[in-house]
Amino acid sequence: MRRGLASRLPLALRFALRDLAGDLRGFSVFIACIVIGVAAISGVGAVSQSLSEGLAREGRTILGGDVSVATTMRRLSPQEREFFERNGRVCEIALMRAMARSATGEATLVEIKAVDSAYPNAGAVELTPAQPLAEALGQRDGAYGLVADSTLIARLDLAVGDRVKIGGGSFRLTAELTSEPDKLAGGFGFGARVVMSEEALKATGLSQPGAVVRWLTRISLRGSGAVASDAEVERFATALTAAFPQAGWDLRKRDAVSPQFSRNQERFTQLLTLVALTALVAGGAGVANAVSGFVARKRDAFAILKALGAPASRVFAMALVEVLLVSGLAVIGGLALGATFPYLADFALSASVPLPFSPSVDMRSLAVGAAYGLLAALIFALPPLGRAYGTPVARLLRDEAEEKAPPRIFMLAALAAAALLVALVLGSAADKRLAGAYIAATAAAFALLRGVAALVVRIAQRVSNVPNARLRHAIGNIRRPRSLAATLIVSIGVTETLLVALALIEGSIHAELHQVRKNGTPSFYFVDVAKEQAGEFASFLSAFATDAKVEHVPMMRGRIVAVKGVRAEHLKPPDDIAWALDGDRGLTFSATPPKGSEIAAGQWWAAGHDGPPLVSLETRVAEGLGLVVGDEIVVNVLGRDVAARIANLRRLDWRSYGINFMMVFSPDAFADAPFSEIFTVAFADRDDPARDKRLIREVAARFPQIAALRVKDALEAVQKIADQLTFAARAAAGLAIVTAALALGSAVAASQRGRQRDAIILKTLGATRVWLTSAFAMEFALLGLVAGLFSVIAGAGAAGFILEALMKMDFVFRPWPVALTALGGLAFAIGLGLAGSWRVLGEKPGPALRRQ
Repeated sequence: MRRGLASRLPLALRFALRDLAGDLRGFSVFIACIVIGVAAISGVGAVSQSLSEGLAREGRTILGGDVSVATTMRRLSPQEREFFERNGRVCEIALMRAMARSATGEATLVEIKAVDSAYPNAGAVELTPAQPLAEALGQRDGAYGLVADSTLIARLDLAVGDRVKIGGGSFRLTAELTSEPDKLAGGFGFGARVVMSEEALKATGLSQPGAVVRWLTRISLRGSGAVASDAEVERFATALTAAFPQAGWDLRKRDAVSPQFSRNQERFTQLLTLVALTALVAGGAGVANAVSGFVARKRDAFAILKALGAPASRVFAMALVEVLLVSGLAVIGGLALGATFPYLADFALSASVPLPFSPSVDMRSLAVGAAYGLLAALIFALPPLGRAYGTPVARLLRDEAEEKAPPRIFMLAALAAAALLVALVLGSAADKRLAGAYIAATAAAFALLRGVAALVVRIAQRVSNVPNARLRHAIGNIRRPRSLAATLIVSIGVTETLLVALALIEGSIHAELHQVRKNGTPSFYFVDVAKEQAGEFASFLSAFATDAKVEHVPMMRGRIVAVKGVRAEHLKPPDDIAWALDGDRGLTFSATPPKGSEIAAGQWWAAGHDGPPLVSLETRVAEGLGLVVGDEIVVNVLGRDVAARIANLRRLDWRSYGINFMMVFSPDAFADAPFSEIFTVAFADRDDPARDKRLIREVAARFPQIAALRVKDALEAVQKIADQLTFAARAAAGLAIVTAALALGSAVAASQRGRQRDAIILKTLGATRVWLTSAFAMEFALLGLVAGLFSVIAGAGAAGFILEALMKMDFVFRPWPVALTALGGLAFAIGLGLAGSWRVLGEKPGPALRRQ
């Protein structure tokens, strides 16, 4: 019965199955390259999807309700509050920065979260020692309770029961905050988290008019019991917006907790996917070598079939089906491995990263990974399969068949598969510009590397009269048929280019942060300085730091709600400008142009301007939103819509970390409105920890309502994030190293027959193993040097484009990381080449000659 079933299968499939049942070892590199690439691509997508599903599933818990609105520097009006309370259970939270002081006088920045009795609306707060939150925050012995995270406890060397001062209030530390369900929705700050009651916040005296307090009002439409449907949530959000069209709040629903976080997640996922695709492409040479080896092994069988009358198309179909079956097997293996990534990520990161993973098998990510793998296999397998199709029987029956370019149809088919792969990359990309740049760079790199390899072979063919015999033999190996030049230069070149680009990007980021510390960057920011207190605080700073540069300007918070008559929620700005419409932004007003800015278009308003509000806008934001001088924007400040005409556009250097605002208004725009001041202090001597510590302590003691942010701490936090992202990219790039190694190893293995014959002849003539080893090492070193030189140039170009065009940072060429990467690539080429040739080097002439 089995034989009868097999007889009904197509001939090509029967041939492929019977052949594969014998031995798969010839396809080991092929399978490994595809498995690694598919696993990485599908795994990255699956992890991202698991995070997205976790955010969607836990959206109500993370948001703290079904719908949340955020307002800055104002609470909801009685009418707004009544609308919320009429529709469900309401919870209100206040977020702000302040300084916490221990009994010893030590002080540090904290992020205050003041909650009402309804908090949390969803989820649960975990404390150590375990106790109800209301009990932990209650007032006892004249002091309110306070819970804090481990960061504050460590910084101030606190223990449960110790006293802590914040603002004008004294608190008793009652527990360590180990988990808060809505932490992700509140964003990440630079200070330690403390939670207190709203009554305790009032006692601190911090929430004065003009203080930068962010109020979050959340609603659970069905109270604390049943969960409202998506339709109910949508109806409430629509009714809320219609009832208060000028509220100016930042409205979030449980299905879109943090748009900025989602955008960053999509970008990082795309970056890792492209790096994983590089690994798949870098292993393409291994795929091609494996298929070439397969064609060579089956040369006699294909020749016999052709001699018996089988058309070339049928022989090609047999070979193609076998390669597709192996590709399918490799893809299935890669998908099985990639499907485990979400579970591994959940196991490894759940304890340290507060992200709601929802591990599952994501069929879309697996389908994308499978498509990548199959298309990559076709791109690199079709040309060598085409050589078998177009080679006549007489040549196939020879012991050494010459390489012949495949018929044009197979090259066109490979190009068609490449076009499909490009379409897939662009179609699934969150950032089309980044994906397009990657495709162009990868295609250019491959074309250039192939051209460089051909040029190296041509130069080697023209070189003669080399006095050194070892070097002469090395150059002879480079120009011989089936030379390793193309495989080694392409595989090592692509991988090393990626590593050089990553090293230069990382180095430029570090150089940027280091330069920021040196070039006039403020040492401290001081926020929430009441305007009535600004003069006294300025005098204190001048007396404390006689050699420091002190600056201060008014500060308010506002949200762009309309642009040229179009509501902000209906706009779709570029991804790098979307932040300008995502929530409220800092703004100021000034009679004169701010320091450090340059007027790019328009004119500054006249001194004493008294008329319709005018605004100065940063140039990149204006370009991204399609704005020019004379256009109108509407900004909601303190619950009031302010329509302002753009008077001019300014160029800003955001990297100075000085006082910069996207929007600067004419002073009359906010007459009599409450505001606070923001101060910066820039010390001439930046490296004085004792002075910095003393300043923080004195400010906290004399001005408890003012929060101090040390810029050095912020830069270190930025650098830590950059290092973590770079590490993730390097880990993904490590896959490219593995696939490049497999490709190079397969190429060396494929060339062993010719190398073995040459080695036997040379040993017969007196060459030693050391002599042959040095000759082979020279060959691999020459090719590695060429690949390294290309990678330095191409990697520097790629890094420069990414930094200058995409990241808007200065490109800094740092020779040491580049040199180390290039030397590592050279050592990699020599070491792997010699390892693959070790069997040849150990071959004894006598037995080998007897086998001939």
